[in-house]
Amino acid sequence: MYSFASDYSEGAHPRILDYMKKSNLEQNAGYGSDIHSNRARDYIRGIIADPNAEIQFTSGGTQANLLVISSFLRPHQAVIAADTGHIFTNETGAIEATGHKIISVPSKEGKLTLEAIKQGLDIYSTETRPQPKMVYISNSTEFGTVYTKAELTAISNLCREKGLYLFLDGARLGSALTSRINDLSLKDIADLTDVFYIGGTKNGAYLGEAIVITRDDLKEDFRYLLKQKGAMLSKGFLLGIQFEALFEDNLFFELAEHANKMAEQVTEVLKELGYKFFAEPCSNQIFPILPNDLIKKLSEEFAFYTLGKVDDNSSVIRLVTSWATSQESIDKLIGFFRKNS
Repeated sequence: MYSFASDYSEGAHPRILDYMKKSNLEQNAGYGSDIHSNRARDYIRGIIADPNAEIQFTSGGTQANLLVISSFLRPHQAVIAADTGHIFTNETGAIEATGHKIISVPSKEGKLTLEAIKQGLDIYSTETRPQPKMVYISNSTEFGTVYTKAELTAISNLCREKGLYLFLDGARLGSALTSRINDLSLKDIADLTDVFYIGGTKNGAYLGEAIVITRDDLKEDFRYLLKQKGAMLSKGFLLGIQFEALFEDNLFFELAEHANKMAEQVTEVLKELGYKFFAEPCSNQIFPILPNDLIKKLSEEFAFYTLGKVDDNSSVIRLVTSWATSQESIDKLIGFFRKNS
């Protein structure tokens, strides 16, 4: 049974394996201060044109979210997030466990709007409630949608006007930046946010995220906090090597573009067959609305997630493609839909 349930089902891209094999018997400095991690940092700093960016590597997305939010907020402060945001729906209360409230506000196809952020600020405007200090967004979002440059610029301007930190969860940033409708660059992301991370786990790496801090007053002591919270690996070079391989040339973007193109093929056929989508597909996550009897048949041949009912006869499912999704698997999925529709 082929899985379209996630984009982290496979291991690592062969080039990453090659880099790791070649460096296997090297003696590297620990805690992310090795030559591979520093080389990866230089590659990323070059792309975003910020030689002073603080870049640290951590093992996963939830850990990156917990680290950033708990490190930069004071005890009485809270983070505003979409009601579909990963920190609110899928991280087992990780943020709340650090003592910080998540102020959830309505989203539009997974995206935060200015109106929703202002709503959160209005409701939490007195000292009897946690003080909003950070805005959290994901790109791409939990519904596969992506922010335009105009949307992100507007949110960035509002955050700066209101004295809020802007934090972008980039678990699927590669997919967002190579979306057919994207008009943002990685440099734009760095310019418009205070801190973001680049997801490797869901884009060709075995594991790993690169936290990028561009705001100067947030950089101080971050490595101390990284260590204190158990996120500084002794063998940090294992993360650095992977990002070195991803960013030495365009591999990071090539892998994400492949995932998107695989999803686009499925999207085109489903639209041709007359099916609707919960959100307009534009990345490697697509959310078709299908008849329940078709979903049952599909589950006998493929793995995926069913998100919930739309009505008595149909439900929304999630199909996710990855850097390793083969054309053969896409052909089989398309063949299933053509045969059973």
